[in-house]
Formats: sequence, C-alpha cells, structure tokens
Amino acid sequence: MIYGYEIDTSSPGRFALSILPILLIGLRTTVLAMLVGLVIALFAGLAFALLRRSPYRVVSWPAVAIIEFLRNTPLLMQLFFLYFVLPEYGLVLPAFWTGCIALGLQYAAYMSEVYRAGLEAIPNGQWEAAKALNLSRGRVYGAVVIPQIVPRITPAIGNYLVSMMKDTPILSTITVVEMLNLANRIGDRTFEYLVPLSVVGAIFLVLTCICSALLRGVEWAIPKRGIALK
Repeated sequence: MIYGYEIDTSSPGRFALSILPILLIGLRTTVLAMLVGLVIALFAGLAFALLRRSPYRVVSWPAVAIIEFLRNTPLLMQLFFLYFVLPEYGLVLPAFWTGCIALGLQYAAYMSEVYRAGLEAIPNGQWEAAKALNLSRGRVYGAVVIPQIVPRITPAIGNYLVSMMKDTPILSTITVVEMLNLANRIGDRTFEYLVPLSVVGAIFLVLTCICSALLRGVEWAIPKRGIALK
C-alpha cells in the first residue's frame, strides 16, 4: 500500500490501473514544478537578455559570464550545488523550491538567447525612430518591440517548455516526490518496474503532445505581424 492505495499485481492491466492514482499525485508535483520553473525562466531570461545588451561592460560582462556558466554546466550539477552546497553556508531551501530554481535558472540562460535574438531582429531604424520621437523606454518596448518579438520567440519558448517538462524527473535525485520518484518506489515495493515506468512514460507522452498542440494553437492565434498593445 502506498499513500493509502492498494496495489494489484495480478495482471499488468490491473497493476497499471491500481498505480495510476498514485502516479497522478506525482503528476501534480511535476506540473507545478514545470510551471514555477517556467515563470522563473521567463522573467530571469528577460533580465539576463537586457543586462547583456547593456552598453556598460561592468553590467554586460557579468551577465554573459552567468549565462555561459548556466548554459554550459549540467543541470544535475547545478541542482546538487543548490541542494547540498548552499546549506553549508546557511542557505537551506526545501527540495521542491530548490528544483524549481535550478530548472528556472538553467532555462533562463537558454531563453535569454531567445529574447536576445528577438531583440536584435528589430531593425535599427525602428530604434532610432523611437528615439527621435522621444518615446519613453517603456513605450518603446510596449508599442514597438514586444508586438514584433512575441511571434518570433513563441515557438522557441514552447520548445523549452516541453524540454523543461521532460527534465522534471531529475528532481527525484534530491528527494522531490514527482512521478518518476513514485514509479521507482512502486517498483521497489513490488519488484516490478516495467509497468510503473511504462505508465510514467505514457503520461509524459500525453502531456508533451497536449503542450505541443496548445503551443501550435497559440502560434496560430498570434498575428504574424505581432500583437497590438494600447
């Protein structure tokens, strides 16, 4: 019995049905970790991109160094650093939030390059025209930049969303109870790993297909020339 649910191993079909409610408990953690990590990645990635574009080297160079470090080191290493090393210096975070921060920061580095590519795709003449019109920085980004970069960066951000979902099982290495962690626990109890792992794989396949379909719908709904902001 796990989480109050009896496990029936009399046949593969009954086994899969009996463990499905248990895995759905882990699914909630998986989806929540992905969403929190995505929010962190979206905002931190934008901050990294803007800092990297700063005309002041004292600002842009550290931003480049952080981006390159996050992009070129394994997510597992960053996860272990946050979970095992930081507590030695007095910073202790729950396993779930440690995993969300690790996911968010790693994908923030990737998304910063997506934002940078979108920003650099704006013709210089438009920046100069906005400056000549004496538009405020907020007005420039709200009325000129964002409407043009959103259609360009949406597909790439969608790909990273799917990748982030598939990376959430790595959080099980720091005791986050997500789907893969629960599947391993079920296997340890029953000595049967094929069915639990197969069900987890099927759930991920369904989730990624749903996310991909939703993202295609978003891409279709966004005007190709950008969105209009008042």
